[in-house]
Amino acid sequence: MIKLDKDICTDFRESTRREWLETNGIGGFAGGSISGAMTRRYHGLLTAATQPPLGRITMLSKFEETLIIDGSPFELSTNEYPGKVYPEGYKYITSFRLDPFPIWTYELEGVLLEKKIFMVHGENTTVIRYSITGKSSSDLRLDLRPLLSFVDYHHLQHESAEFNGTYVSEEGVVFLQPYESLPKLFFGHNATSFDASGYWYHNFEDEIERERGFDFTEDLFQPFVMVFDQPSEAVVIVSTEPRNAADASRFEKSERKRRAALIKTAKAGDEFTRQLVLAADQFIVNRGDGETVIAGYPWFSDWGRDTMIALPGLTLSTNRPEIAKGILLEFSKHISQGMLPNRFADAGGEAEYNTVDASLWYFEAIRVYAEKTGDYDFIEQNLYESLAEMIAWHMRGTRYNIHVDTDGLLYAGEEGVQLTWMDAKIGDKVVTPRTGKPVEIQALWYNALMIMADLAERFGDGADQKLYLSMAEMCKQSFNGVFWNVDEDCLYDVVVNGSRDGSIRPNQIFAASLHYSMLDEEKARKVVEKVESELLTPVGLRSLSPSDSRYVPVYVGSPEERDSAYHQGTVWAWLIGGFVDAYRRVFPARETYVQDLLAGFQAHLTEGAMGQVAEIFDADPPHLPRGCFAQAWSVAEVLRVIRTT
Repeated sequence: MIKLDKDICTDFRESTRREWLETNGIGGFAGGSISGAMTRRYHGLLTAATQPPLGRITMLSKFEETLIIDGSPFELSTNEYPGKVYPEGYKYITSFRLDPFPIWTYELEGVLLEKKIFMVHGENTTVIRYSITGKSSSDLRLDLRPLLSFVDYHHLQHESAEFNGTYVSEEGVVFLQPYESLPKLFFGHNATSFDASGYWYHNFEDEIERERGFDFTEDLFQPFVMVFDQPSEAVVIVSTEPRNAADASRFEKSERKRRAALIKTAKAGDEFTRQLVLAADQFIVNRGDGETVIAGYPWFSDWGRDTMIALPGLTLSTNRPEIAKGILLEFSKHISQGMLPNRFADAGGEAEYNTVDASLWYFEAIRVYAEKTGDYDFIEQNLYESLAEMIAWHMRGTRYNIHVDTDGLLYAGEEGVQLTWMDAKIGDKVVTPRTGKPVEIQALWYNALMIMADLAERFGDGADQKLYLSMAEMCKQSFNGVFWNVDEDCLYDVVVNGSRDGSIRPNQIFAASLHYSMLDEEKARKVVEKVESELLTPVGLRSLSPSDSRYVPVYVGSPEERDSAYHQGTVWAWLIGGFVDAYRRVFPARETYVQDLLAGFQAHLTEGAMGQVAEIFDADPPHLPRGCFAQAWSVAEVLRVIRTT
């Protein structure tokens, strides 16, 4: 159980920069700050996935909460307006805990109020329960004022005459539909009465949006007041379907049981692992008849590269191989010209194939699945032919000038596109183009060829086995001939047309970490030592050495400023997986060091989004979390390496 004490909860800065997240397994989510102040456009009590896992609409942003004790009102809410924080309900919070979902405790005038929030798995439904104890002789009343947004989750709401705020109240449920094109929103409740209102609240300020250089003010609509007289428990179930408040206990029991089963299935013994198992589950969502992986909350959808990198940690390290199997099979249906899609568009439509490494990580994900399960029959019957075709496409050439060169190395790129994971782009400018032969792409290509050689041997395909082995050997010889940087005792980042990029970046770690490596023991050790000395931090690897003139120490500012910093020093948590794999390979006796290193992530679970691992961190100490507050491959790689010894 993660718990924050009163000192943190009543400190506006500290409680506001910490966040919570609930998800529903179909792409919807709820989230906010511990203080209650909205700091992102994505904060809300219900962001519904209207076309799972996408079509996300932020419907209910929050409740304004007022507890009235013996006629005296106490505002429990917290908001930021221009130049002012009002109300200051965070001052009444005595604790926050994740047990297993967000629970706040407020104390005022001898009255204890506990609030818990969770989502129902498989539904666009959020349950909010308030329990009140203490001073039984007091005259108590709880007023809840819903604040509605009803916009695409990337957008901000502003007062609009087109917003239909009328509602229909029936026994135990009230519903409204501000726009005909969007679903109805239902409030199942046990309120004693309703008061009509119909007000716009103006000029909420979202501080993180301001920090990120975006529009940061919004207006929200308050349609009515829900009144709970003398409540021992107040319940509201917010959903796109009619729900009864009496279902809250059943929903909570079911959700607790589901999460406990995840921990049991994973055989997670310590608290750190248990929390990561629960965090991992938040990224696994339904797509059609199967599952996919949401790359990060609050703004990413499902991405091919992220899914394949994250898949071993999210599914196999948690003993859920059937999900891995389904994802691998589903993605096989989307292979085009030998390539895996990079992402599925938020608004539907055609998938995008602008990546060189998603396809190569697919081979590694399949290898790990086979190693974990021994299910080679599934691979032979469903995937092997597609994998062979992917290799063939790379040999003869596919999109974006991706092709095997005459030296056996894999070339990728053309003007104006970014194909590796370092994919920041400002207008038409690619910040880190890396056109040519990037180091990790060669490592992944060699790994894929060796995986195919193994599968070909297993499946009795002798001719193709020889082909893959000969291609792998040529790749290895060429790689060692052109990629070793003698001056720095490490690998070049990109080689192209006789030019070699000596930037000290983390990409080289994969040449030492992947299952099949082209490096001998000495070179692998030198790569690890170089990465350790210049790139390693307590929360991942820097994307560029601090000694480089292009190094950016802090990831803040306008979108252009942040994109310029994204891969120019910014720390990426997911890279810790490759580093730990390589470190264990060259220093097998130093496991204590590895465990001490991973402790940095355990501390982070209470410093950003509670129980989650962020996408990125500032390059310089104190390495504040940035970007998505919960990232699939960050969680997955930390979980994978702590479960691998």
